[in-house]
Amino acid sequence: MDNKLNPNRWKILISVSLFTFMSVLDGSIVNIALPVMSKGLKIPMNKAEWVVSVYLIVICAFLVLFGKIADTVGKVKIFQLGGLLFVFGSLLCGFNHSLEFLLFGRTVQAIGAAMTMSTNNGIITEVFPSTERGQALGWVGSFVALGAIAGPGLGGLILAVLPWGYIFWINVPLGIFAYIFGRIYLPKKEIKTPSKIDYIGFIFYFIGIVLFFGAIFLGQEVGFNNIWIVLSFIIAVIVFMIFISRQRKIDYPLIDFQIFKNGNFSISLLCGFLIFVTNFFFNVISPFYLQNLRGMNAAHAGYVLMIFPIVQVVIAPFAGRLSDKLSPMMLTFFGLVIILISQACYATLDGHTPFWLVMLYIGMVGFGNGIFQAPNNSIIMSSVDHKYLGIAGGLNSLSRNMGMVIGISLATTVLFSSMSNAAGYKVTTYLNDRPDVFVTGMHVAFVSAFVICLFALITTGIRWYKSNAEKK
Repeated sequence: MDNKLNPNRWKILISVSLFTFMSVLDGSIVNIALPVMSKGLKIPMNKAEWVVSVYLIVICAFLVLFGKIADTVGKVKIFQLGGLLFVFGSLLCGFNHSLEFLLFGRTVQAIGAAMTMSTNNGIITEVFPSTERGQALGWVGSFVALGAIAGPGLGGLILAVLPWGYIFWINVPLGIFAYIFGRIYLPKKEIKTPSKIDYIGFIFYFIGIVLFFGAIFLGQEVGFNNIWIVLSFIIAVIVFMIFISRQRKIDYPLIDFQIFKNGNFSISLLCGFLIFVTNFFFNVISPFYLQNLRGMNAAHAGYVLMIFPIVQVVIAPFAGRLSDKLSPMMLTFFGLVIILISQACYATLDGHTPFWLVMLYIGMVGFGNGIFQAPNNSIIMSSVDHKYLGIAGGLNSLSRNMGMVIGISLATTVLFSSMSNAAGYKVTTYLNDRPDVFVTGMHVAFVSAFVICLFALITTGIRWYKSNAEKK
């Protein structure tokens, strides 16, 4: 397929971006509805939280498999089937039947989401010529950001006027439209690399992911020093070692580890993961800061938090367009500099910080992410052979979702551990009579986020320096 001659490429981008937005959104929109779901389903809050956890675990468990299958049978075919599954799962989730039925619906929904997430960047990379690829991936990155951050605000608006099932049912008409639109415009011919699929290897990978993420989610509830949590982590590591050993030996690996020998691919993947970890520190802390410490209601807090995705949505396509003309490595570096500065600014927040300054800091991190994400995705997808586009897209989405999960867990652990040290006893929530304890914990958490972002910046800076040195 000649990328330069596809007249429908921007319409293809619309179809891909819609499903990307919905699949990412459904990882965050449910959080605000958990208290309502808990009451409606007559279940405790800790059980309701599995509605979020199951979705993220299943996505991470299937991304790599569907990336490999997509390279074998075609990315468009897997993307469209995933879209249908996502819509069907969304329909099931909306029925107030039981927790078990809801978790089944979320599993179906997550499998569909994994199919679309593992193929979206690959489709865009194949369809767009190199002169427009950064801009197109910038738009996809914008919708990823919008979906990741807009959940609480959009969910709150829906819950204000409709039952909780509609946070899922809203996907049905949008998904049907996106599917039909895609059937018309998505390419009918594409590059395929027929290969066997290592389903035995996938079983090891699946077990490792479920044990690892299950231990993270349960560890937040029962404590990470619990013997069963420790055992789950140990077994997960052993299973992953078996998986990696198998992949290196067989002729048709699920993940060809040769792909990681490409420094641009590996470093960009790592930095993308680290920045999602960094971003989700603020996602965890911001509701406590805005609503508990500063006394905002949920709706107003949601509006303030929307500054991040709105700024990123505006900036990312321009950054993508620039990356098609300038050095993507240079743009990722400067994007990380802005994100790093924003984390330092977050670490100065307290109960008296002017709101205009808080909003400026939030806009700053959205600006930095807008500059960073599109060129970083462009480097990831452009640095691999066409036969690896599906698996590269799957790994890219996996790093993003892992960043979300680990970011939430790490931020929660650091925040409450620091608050416990400051209070002199175990703290697991905001203390209304001790705002100073929260501020101390918040500062430690944002310093931690600063360090994580600094590591990403140094790694990217070294790569950029070496790249310029090689050109000379």
